[in-house]
Amino acid sequence: MDKPKVYIDGKEGTTGLQIYDRLAIRQDIELLLIDDAKRKDSAERRKLINAADLVFLCLPDAAAVEAVSLIENKRTRVIDCSTAHRTNPEWDYGFPELSPSHRESIHLSWRVANPGCHATGFVSIVYPLTCSGVLPKNTPLTCFSLTGYSGGGKKMIGRYEDKTQKPLVSPALYGLLQNHKHLPEMQAHTGLTVPPVFVPVVDDYYKGMATTVMLHRSQLKCVSGLHDVWDVLAKHYGSCEAETEGVSAVRVEMDPTDPESGVDSGFKIYADQCRGQDSLSLLVAGNDEQFTITALFDNLGKGASGAAVQNMNLMLGFNEAAGLNL
Repeated sequence: MDKPKVYIDGKEGTTGLQIYDRLAIRQDIELLLIDDAKRKDSAERRKLINAADLVFLCLPDAAAVEAVSLIENKRTRVIDCSTAHRTNPEWDYGFPELSPSHRESIHLSWRVANPGCHATGFVSIVYPLTCSGVLPKNTPLTCFSLTGYSGGGKKMIGRYEDKTQKPLVSPALYGLLQNHKHLPEMQAHTGLTVPPVFVPVVDDYYKGMATTVMLHRSQLKCVSGLHDVWDVLAKHYGSCEAETEGVSAVRVEMDPTDPESGVDSGFKIYADQCRGQDSLSLLVAGNDEQFTITALFDNLGKGASGAAVQNMNLMLGFNEAAGLNL
């Protein structure tokens, strides 16, 4: 059987380069490459897009929409890493751990929207709570999400690493008009009827992300304390692990009420703990009345390129974990 042909449209960007690094060493696909001099040539891109069995779009939104319009066949599958199609009902949302139906839809899909990094953290926390009925969908939520500067792309990376300018050495809050581009996706894929108040924060480290949702017990139904919150998440993602024979990109860490969990007065979470990994860890902390749930992952891993490769594996029938560091 011929190897599937894969093309990365926008390989020069941060996400594209990370996908390329994961695929270049694989022997089970044929990677199509564009001549550097022709990478903005629409005719050459059209040729490669239509020659591919699967295309990654690592482009700005408008360019991603334009790239889809270049497809002239019913064979080429697409994974769009931009924001353009994440709330489009004609595209499948590329987060297989959310449910068996999400995984099956991705496996059968021709058009998959790869989740955004901040949205990945938020959705991983909130979806199990709304899906189980524990969190009413009309609950006003707040979320902050701390990320390394690589999530801002080449321009931001250049600014942080430019030694000729005044160094950026403190956390920066942004998206303060509540118009961050991940907000529509965060609401759409959790079923919330009220948009969350969301504060993204970028800091002076390369990669790694900690997305946190803060809750009071009074906001939830049928929950008597911290253990119950942890149990909802553990059961949700535990069933996912069972489906994938123990291999899952989302893990729920130890029960915080277990004395051996290490969650005590000295417990700390560092946003870059999962750098270099393609998995996501959920950590529950607090007390029986007030608690936090944090999604800890690499913004370039499960938050971008690692998730894209995982979706490719599902779409092309490979082992879901192939080429990933889980």
